Amino acid sequence: MNQQQLFSPVPRHKLESLSKEEMLEFIDLQGRVIDTINKDNDRLRVANNELKQKTLYIEEQYITIKNKFFGKSSEKQASAEDKRKHQNKNRKKKKKVQLPSLRYSDAPLIEREVELQDLPSCKCCGTEMKDSGMTENSEFITVIPSQYVVIRQKRHKYRCGKCHGDIVTAPAPPRIKPGSSYSDDMIIDVAVSKYCDLIPVERYVGMAKRNGLLDLPPQSLIELTHVLADFTKGAYDKLKKEVSSEKVLHADETPHRMLERNYNKSWYLWGFSTRMSCYFEIHDTRSGDVASKILKDSACEFLVSDVFSGYGKAVKVSNVHRKAEKLVLIKNVYCNAHARRKFKLRSENRKMFKIFLSRIA
Repeated sequence: MNQQQLFSPVPRHKLESLSKEEMLEFIDLQGRVIDTINKDNDRLRVANNELKQKTLYIEEQYITIKNKFFGKSSEKQASAEDKRKHQNKNRKKKKKVQLPSLRYSDAPLIEREVELQDLPSCKCCGTEMKDSGMTENSEFITVIPSQYVVIRQKRHKYRCGKCHGDIVTAPAPPRIKPGSSYSDDMIIDVAVSKYCDLIPVERYVGMAKRNGLLDLPPQSLIELTHVLADFTKGAYDKLKKEVSSEKVLHADETPHRMLERNYNKSWYLWGFSTRMSCYFEIHDTRSGDVASKILKDSACEFLVSDVFSGYGKAVKVSNVHRKAEKLVLIKNVYCNAHARRKFKLRSENRKMFKIFLSRIA
């Protein structure tokens, strides 16, 4: 009995001519073939479902990228007055929005078609029904979980077909850290999660594990944030130079925990800002020397701050240097918001402070 007999219909007279042993062997082989086919069908069905999910995910990503690059835009810039009028007009005619597509108009919109695989029959006459072209629409918000993938980058090599004396390899695309096991997207995602969303690296590792990426080394991810800091240092230095070139400079500081170094020592986040830019430094001191280093050779003429003595010291020290260099001296300008807060606290007990409170913008 050959393999062809297992897949081709066997004539009845041949089956009748088989002996009992041959018939048992035929049935056994046929059962094996059926089991193999069933297993292949199950495997293909699972693979098909996976491909459908991946296709849906790719379609959603495509729409997201398409909207990002080809979203609504206008070459005509509206004036501030036109924007204000438009906002007031919309505020008056504001309607209660129910649909998510209207409530979150900037979010990508993906349309899914829900169709019947088997056409239904009419309950009245039994005729097979056809698609009417009409739909019943509903909307809901969903989230696409993070997906971690390994990219195998293949840089093609080119050779001379005549003398075979030279080989040229396609150059690698520029990266934040060439040769790293982590992509630029991964480096940025770790840094944004840690410093913007305040997600500890160990928690980030746990989140990645739930999404299928096991055993991410936390120390390597921390190093990625340092790599990104070195990569952006040029922009950071330029930002400092831009802030130092303004005549009016705002300054403030706040306590900051430096968990990666010393758990017990206090650190401070110093901020220096203008109308257009903000520049930050982290130090383990609240001394006015931090501000004086920024102010000494800057173009600042007015320092806006609270009444913290460190800023008074910084201005005094900076002016000694600036006077020797024949630069314009800096003047302290105190923050109106801090003054207003003090008046407001006192106004609950003393009516006279309400007069001053009403005159502070």
